[in-house]
Amino acid sequence: MADTPPLVALPAHRLLVAHAARLGQAHLRELFDLDPARAESMRAEAHDIHLDFSKQRIDGAALADLIALLGHSPFARRRAAMFAGERINVTEDRAVLHVALRAPRGTVMRTDGHDVVPDVHAVLDRMAAFADAVRSGRWTGHGGRRIRHVVNIGIGGSDLGPAMAHEALLDRVHPGLSFRFVSNVDPGDFHAKVAGLDPAETLFIVASKTFTTQETMANARTARAWSLAAFGGDERSVSRHFVAVSTAADLVKAFGIDPANMFAFWDWVGGRYSMDSAIGLSTMVAIGPDAFRDMLAGFHEMDRHFLEAPPERNLPVLMGLLQVWNAGYMGFGAHAILPYCQHLHRFAAYLQQLEMESNGKRVRLDGTPVSWPTCPVIWGEPGTNGQHAFFQMLHQGTFTVPADLIAFAMPAFDSLGMHDMLLANAFAQARVMAFGQTADELRALGTPAHLVEPKVMPGNRPTSFLLLRERTPRALGRLVALYEHATFTAGAVWDVNSFDQWGVELGKKVAGALLPLLDGPASAGPDPSTDALVRRYRGWRGRG
Repeated sequence: MADTPPLVALPAHRLLVAHAARLGQAHLRELFDLDPARAESMRAEAHDIHLDFSKQRIDGAALADLIALLGHSPFARRRAAMFAGERINVTEDRAVLHVALRAPRGTVMRTDGHDVVPDVHAVLDRMAAFADAVRSGRWTGHGGRRIRHVVNIGIGGSDLGPAMAHEALLDRVHPGLSFRFVSNVDPGDFHAKVAGLDPAETLFIVASKTFTTQETMANARTARAWSLAAFGGDERSVSRHFVAVSTAADLVKAFGIDPANMFAFWDWVGGRYSMDSAIGLSTMVAIGPDAFRDMLAGFHEMDRHFLEAPPERNLPVLMGLLQVWNAGYMGFGAHAILPYCQHLHRFAAYLQQLEMESNGKRVRLDGTPVSWPTCPVIWGEPGTNGQHAFFQMLHQGTFTVPADLIAFAMPAFDSLGMHDMLLANAFAQARVMAFGQTADELRALGTPAHLVEPKVMPGNRPTSFLLLRERTPRALGRLVALYEHATFTAGAVWDVNSFDQWGVELGKKVAGALLPLLDGPASAGPDPSTDALVRRYRGWRGRG
């Protein structure tokens, strides 16, 4: 807030700058030689998540000063305020209470004096009844046939969370149901996703808090027309083939959806923090209410750990501080997410929104400009696929990309030792990124002289390794909450509002103003470059 000193004025900042200058010249090989016990001291574990950050380019002194920086930042005050339901999203004047979405029944969490937990569980109970009806076949389409296909229509958090969770828990999905996810306003997305589906057996979940989201409602109207065509335009069919996740009852009813089949959430739930709200309706239908509640229990376990564990053993705090260290002090402008689990192939995309929409900010909470780096670029793909794509750059490229490697110890499936092969690759990549291979080592192996330099692996690429016991709904909840709170930690140190997203809004407004220029009377665009593009588009579409 206005009385918060800037990061560069905090007592530990000057020390961290000096640490970064020192450690920027050091190699991880040296750091392990100087401190052989760092593999023990630079790790933490909670709720079957083991975090090894010994291969980060940091040492005990720098970590201690990072924790001191945290202590002088707004972190503790803002964490307490979030759990207390205060309106910490100051630009939108909203509470940030996604932790209430997974609070056990009977917990008291208030915002503006109102205990929201009973409201949360009332919606969860309605979701469970609906999910059971679809899964059992009691919910039928307009022609009386059971639902076999569920299509979630949303965008941003209304798509990325449910789509990621579906893939992460795919082996637990009801065997008689298929799930597809439509998000892009590109009409090709909708038509590809409904290809081969029988409208009489298809249920659409339209997820839009206001029921006005441009892309979502364009796809919803397309879906409505597609479905109606199969029923000869009978409007009564809409209420059997569409349900809504929204708060706009009047608009939902006007669309043809029975408001009794509208599942609400609240303005204190941000889109990128909503996969455990009614936005997760498709997830609950897919894996069942019991498994969904188990996922919520995992979220809650990590919430309590984040709130109660000391910083040096607090997984989200440590990961958030490492983000501050790498982006702000070491100058690393990107961060790779490398899950060694094909089921997490959408996890990097999910984290792109969570982290970059949260902390990709240029002003502080008081509106003054930041004068330090904030969020790095988040990207990634699963291993081992990524090893045959971009790992070459990670190992031998000219700039450094810190990475998180994520793996599970217990396989859901195994064949001929393939899970061991997967984990061997994960451990090996972390090792090679850290220690590389020197010219002397290559010569000792008999490498021809002309191949020595091309084969040198500099190493010194920082990584964290997250090893989880088993991929379950509870583990997924813990993992997502871990990254949620790590994002919060970094944002609090950077003194930015991690819960608004004004950068998303302007482009949509400008698109709305440009739309009439594409298919209406010809007129000049708002600038010469845009005008030239509009004229070329109109020409190719035969619109003069």
